[in-house]
This record gives sequence, structure tokens and C-alpha cells, in this order.
Amino acid sequence: MTSDGAENPRRSQIIEVATELFDRRGYHETTMQAIADGAGIRKASLYYYFRSKEDILVELHETLMTVVIRQHSDRLAAGRLGPPDLLRAMMRDVIGLMESHPGHLRIFFESYRALPLDVRESVSAQRSAYRRMVTDVLVAGQKEGEFADVDPEMAAIAVLSLMNWTYQWFRRSGPLTAEEVADRLWQMLLNGIAPR
Repeated sequence: MTSDGAENPRRSQIIEVATELFDRRGYHETTMQAIADGAGIRKASLYYYFRSKEDILVELHETLMTVVIRQHSDRLAAGRLGPPDLLRAMMRDVIGLMESHPGHLRIFFESYRALPLDVRESVSAQRSAYRRMVTDVLVAGQKEGEFADVDPEMAAIAVLSLMNWTYQWFRRSGPLTAEEVADRLWQMLLNGIAPR
């Protein structure tokens, strides 16, 4: 599978058209014919790029996981950020998908069960790996005295819940950018909401 469709403009276009249709009509209601029509190609040509609607869905899931895992791995390799800034960067990555990959997150979360079982297991493993990355950042921050001594597994779930739920309410036309939303949620996590 491709990491982001970047090597093939037509393939990327098909992904974008399918994503928009999945987001607007729903995955199950969108046909391969509708995707072909939206991409301006014949249905037979669409099958040259993707054997099925499931294949498009698989690539969409793999693309998003590849993006966020690669970004975090690159930062870790650079070794320049401490745990608090790593956490903020991870939140910016995920919430930023609302701007860089509009429509993808809703499909990513709501069509998971439509994936073939073997692919679902692979995607589940990637999601678990990413949750482990968040947990590792929290544990590192606790060791350095940057974060409170809380259950890191539960804290990771809380962080992911904040990030992942934004697709339900974030609007690119709204008053805040994705980065600003990420930063505000990050500040709330670090400072809490109780009065000082």
C-alpha cells in the first residue's frame, strides 16, 4: 500500500473524491460508480487503481496512521523536544489532520468495522502502537518531573480521547485553527481546570 498516494496523482485524486463521498454520504451508501463519476473516470479505470471500495478504505486508514507515526518517530530521532513539547506536537499532529486531511478522520473512526478482518487487526496494531507512543511520552515526563504521578495508561486514553473526538466538532471555518485547538487542549491537560 502507498503511504500517502503521493507517487500517483490519479490515485491521490481518487482517495480524495472517495473520502469526500464517504464523509458526505456514508461509506456504505457510496458506490464505486459514484467514486468513478466524482473522479471523472470510467468505472473500469477506477478498478485499475483500486480493486474495491474496501481497498480505498484500507489505504485511507493506513495513510493516517503512517502520517502520525512517522511525524512522532522523526521528532524522537531528532531528540530536541522534552516530554511536554512532544505531547503538544502529537496533539497538533492528530488534530491537524482536520486541516491536512479533511474528512478523513470521521471515516477513520466511523468505518473501522467495515475493514476486512485481517486489515482491521493490522490497523488495530498500529493504533495500539500509537497509544504506546503517547504512554511512553507521559512516562518519560513523569520520570523527569514534568507530569504528575498519574496512571499513564489512563492518561494516554484521556489524551487520545481529546484528540480523536475533535472530528465531531472542529470546523475549518471556525474561530480557531487546528493548531490553536491542540494548544488549548494541551494547556488544559497540563494545568487542569481546578482553580489555583
